[in-house]
Amino acid sequence: MPAVDTETAQETLSFLEKVMRNFSWETAAMVLFLLVASVVIIKFLLRLADKAMERGKLERGARKFLASGLKVLLWLVAICAILGYIGVPMTSLVAVLSVLGLAVSLAVQGLLSNLAGGIMLLSARPFSAGDFVEAGGVSGTVQEVGLVYTKLTTVDNKVVHVPNGDISSKTIVNYSGAEKRQVEWKLSVSYDADAQAVRRAIAQVLGDHPLTHSTPEPLIRVFSYNDSSVEWLVRCWCATGDYWTVYFDFLERIRPAFDAAGVEMTYPHVNVHMMEK
Repeated sequence: MPAVDTETAQETLSFLEKVMRNFSWETAAMVLFLLVASVVIIKFLLRLADKAMERGKLERGARKFLASGLKVLLWLVAICAILGYIGVPMTSLVAVLSVLGLAVSLAVQGLLSNLAGGIMLLSARPFSAGDFVEAGGVSGTVQEVGLVYTKLTTVDNKVVHVPNGDISSKTIVNYSGAEKRQVEWKLSVSYDADAQAVRRAIAQVLGDHPLTHSTPEPLIRVFSYNDSSVEWLVRCWCATGDYWTVYFDFLERIRPAFDAAGVEMTYPHVNVHMMEK
């Protein structure tokens, strides 16, 4: 091992001596010119890329991240070109950069996965701040979409930071993506209840609520015949923001409406008939 280190040190010193022998003011001036030209060209290319990403309507976070990555890449190319001009062997430099890149990528594999997920989310935009979503196994209102984490606030006001890699690799449900939503209920009533009375009571509760939509027309149909009850399916439309208000208001109002119509809401039970011999 010491012999290898000595050999490497000798090669490095030999290369430095060669560079110093070939050094001149013309070389220094050319290197300075290349540096200035690199700065101008890189700024110009970054400005063009930023305009292109702005026309593509990418999120600000995605534009900033891509611009930073492009800047690093352009400077690597410029530095390699300058080092090649002063005589640094490109094959050795590329080999060193490849090994360093592999080591860094293995060390930050999870971070790179989340970064890739963040870029996908910011580019595809399946949701935005203020939407109520189910993503990465968590349901909540989106507060911020970052490059590594997405911040959600749950219904009980817990702030959850979900890794973007988990979100982009799973199904995303955006409950706020459309202007209106369909509300659904299933009600169990007695076999003795009159079907028309059930239908009228449900229709009245839906029609009297100011937040329900009359078009499309609400659905009120028998869904199944169970062991001890008839199950009715009820569906109606409302604005997305009014979903839970309509849902809970209907549950609170349907029982009094059924009582007034003489409709019994039943529950699972067994009737036992005793017969005398």
